[in-house]
Amino acid sequence: MGVVVQFTAPGVVDVVDEPSKALRPDQVRVRTEFSGISAGTELTAYRGSNPYLNRQWQEDSRLFVEGSSTFDYPVVGWGYEEVGTVVEVGGEVEGVREGDRVWGTWGHRSEVVLDGSHAAARILSADVDPIVGVFSQIGAIALNVVLDADIHVGETVAVFGLGVPGQLVAQFARLNGARVIGVDGIAARRELAGELGAEVVLDPGAVDVSAEIRRLTGGLGADACLEISGSARALHEAVRAVAYSSRVCAAGFFQGEAAGLRLGEEFHHNRVQIVGSQISGVAPALQHRWNGHRLARAAIDLASSGRLRVGELVTHRLPVAEASAAYELLAERPADALQVVLGFDDVEAVRGAA
Repeated sequence: MGVVVQFTAPGVVDVVDEPSKALRPDQVRVRTEFSGISAGTELTAYRGSNPYLNRQWQEDSRLFVEGSSTFDYPVVGWGYEEVGTVVEVGGEVEGVREGDRVWGTWGHRSEVVLDGSHAAARILSADVDPIVGVFSQIGAIALNVVLDADIHVGETVAVFGLGVPGQLVAQFARLNGARVIGVDGIAARRELAGELGAEVVLDPGAVDVSAEIRRLTGGLGADACLEISGSARALHEAVRAVAYSSRVCAAGFFQGEAAGLRLGEEFHHNRVQIVGSQISGVAPALQHRWNGHRLARAAIDLASSGRLRVGELVTHRLPVAEASAAYELLAERPADALQVVLGFDDVEAVRGAA
């Protein structure tokens, strides 16, 4: 018997028992060490604003329709930033041994059963800090933004929103040869982005961001603007800041209507292209070479080598028993936290208290 985190209702988080699954000969059992919380996607379920909770997603037409929801509370086992240790190996599995550390996406649960081939493709080197493993999916999301933006060496890129994905996007853009301007209203995030390589950081509460970006680029504007915050006002500012006939990548998970996005202004007059970036796919021109696994693998490899710095993004490590407090922290005091990670060291104690 293990445990799993669930959203019982909006704003209500519980840690509940979850039966262990039987192991087939071609599978392995992984005991979770750490599971990172996505302060974007997961908070939409925590708050109840996620469109899947309010509309029906039709996979065949790829449309949200009114009348019912895609899923309801309790929402069990969300989360996509996990790393754990293999504790049991089926007799037909090759390439995986007990004690191997595996990264992947299996939600905030204390254990998971994976196909052996799946686990074998996601082994983390023994000499790498296990916390690196929680950045596979969020790293893939961030790298996908940079691929969608089609950044070139010597260009100036503005990143709007310096939460965890924004910090990673900024680093990937710099690794891709860009000069990075980071934009965020939280001072600690701006400071960290500067430490991680952003050349300029701007406070939208203190300066006219688009005017300053145009000043910094000799009047041209940024070659690309990457919106990672999920704020419609930030998206509008990204449109204002980008160069004529250039690209804005919108990767934030926007909720509800886009108040503040005035498409009759700079968007229309400057022939701005807005591209949606989302992890379900990659840019059409890259689909013959890139997929979700390659994105995640690249992120893990870069983080393992230290070229992508992820350890500095972790501000809190809490036991899974304190999951409710972790979500409350991220929802109510976002300036106090960046990457919050749940640990699964004492699952039996959690089960005993449930």
